[in-house]
Amino acid sequence: MWIPLLLLTLCFSTSQTEAQACASIPSKCETEQSWTRCYEEAIAQCSLPRFSNLNIKRNWVNSLQKAEVNVTTKYTVQIPPSALHKSRWNESEKEVLLVVSVISSTFFKQQTPRPRKGRGVFPLQPVLLQGEVLGQEVLFVRAGSRPVKNLTHLITLRFRHKEIKTNSKALSVTCVFWNDSVPLNEPGRWSTYGCSTRRNGEEIICSCNHLSFFAVLVNPNTEVDENHKDNLSYITYVGSGLSVLFAFISLFIYVGRHRRRPEKANGVHIQLTVALFCLHLGFLACSFWVQLPNGMDNSWVCYGLGLFLHWSLVATFTWVALEGFHLYLLLVRVFNIYVRRYLLKLGIVGWGLPSLVAIICGISGAYGKYSLKLRNSNITTQICWLSSEFQYRHLVSYITVSFLCLVVLYNSCMLALVVFKLWRIRGGREGYECSSNWKKMTKEKWTRLWKDCATVLGLSCVLGLPWGLASVTYITLAGIYVFTIFNSLQGFFMFLWSVALSCKSQKEQNSSSDRDSSTQKMMTTSC
Repeated sequence: MWIPLLLLTLCFSTSQTEAQACASIPSKCETEQSWTRCYEEAIAQCSLPRFSNLNIKRNWVNSLQKAEVNVTTKYTVQIPPSALHKSRWNESEKEVLLVVSVISSTFFKQQTPRPRKGRGVFPLQPVLLQGEVLGQEVLFVRAGSRPVKNLTHLITLRFRHKEIKTNSKALSVTCVFWNDSVPLNEPGRWSTYGCSTRRNGEEIICSCNHLSFFAVLVNPNTEVDENHKDNLSYITYVGSGLSVLFAFISLFIYVGRHRRRPEKANGVHIQLTVALFCLHLGFLACSFWVQLPNGMDNSWVCYGLGLFLHWSLVATFTWVALEGFHLYLLLVRVFNIYVRRYLLKLGIVGWGLPSLVAIICGISGAYGKYSLKLRNSNITTQICWLSSEFQYRHLVSYITVSFLCLVVLYNSCMLALVVFKLWRIRGGREGYECSSNWKKMTKEKWTRLWKDCATVLGLSCVLGLPWGLASVTYITLAGIYVFTIFNSLQGFFMFLWSVALSCKSQKEQNSSSDRDSSTQKMMTTSC
């Protein structure tokens, strides 16, 4: 009786040892220079027991028939005959070994690679795909003895997870594979090349033209449905219409102030207001033209409107940057800031740079109808802008956005400098006290505090900092609404700033005249 038990124990221990050998392959290969290649070779050769709880499937399949493998209830792999046929070492093989396994995503660590030299001036920096791996698991698929890539009939991978069921609308998913074909001294990274993503209810379907290590990257989804799209459109159109109106009124206010009291700051404000007026007027014209029944018949009109919109956008960014530069001269340089023909030189930069950009892009044929498809929806909106068919549209967009980021960063530093100066001035006059004495602050000090806060907020709009809210549009839907409201009302904010400056100058004139009359009275009485 003890002999069968001994044999059964030996068989069980042998199977357990073999299973442990297959399970330890990822950790053993991790020390290798290319651990994925080590894993591919080792997982196909390790001894796998017939009964084990490892998520590894190894089957000999007919190379002329479609193969389908299920790994647990989460993953299904379907491989077309053309992929199996391509994986054979020689033509005489009728069957190939198909290996499918599930690995922990902790073995796949992305690191920022070193920039590589390109043809241009700047080095090429590969972009790393961000996101969490769905279920913290990676699916490995290999067939035959040869690499399988550039397939015309794609392989299909189906991912099913509880996370998709519970947060199907709140998550954005992307099918990726682990690309370690870079030089061996550089780390691998996730890539979407050759893979497409499709959702079918609670299932994610990945279609790829090669075999590799596959996963699904999950990110928070800021989906804009048709109702939100209509709401944002109404907010944008109404806000831009108000901006056109109030920017036009602001021009008269600034021109009037400039005639009464010529100042360089008024000249800069006038140029920025003109740029904002052109920007919002151009946006409304470009948006409504494509909605006309015969709006797209005259492509040259859309071409001209797209050029005008791009020119006014770059002009707005440029004049916003010049506002920050003028503020720098007033706060930092203070003395010896006289520049001959100052406003003329600013005008050459403020209007010359956008004109040069628009002319170059216009000669290149960059403008026309632009179709924007909202993410995770079939909603498409059109506008006269950079043409969707223009080959270098993304390059022009990246340059424009990079210029905006530099302007916002520079003006943010200028605003921080203003806050620091105000704090020092008020601190020197004992206007602000420590937190323990805030209860004793008088009404006058509170009024001064609110005026300083209003000054900072007004300068934020003049310096174009609301454009920096574009960064929050990728986080939440509320961020999209905040960005839309603030930037569609820029003309209105400029109007409020012009009114505030006019009221301040009027108050200063009244106080100055009062002081002169009282002085005259005292002199008359003393005589």
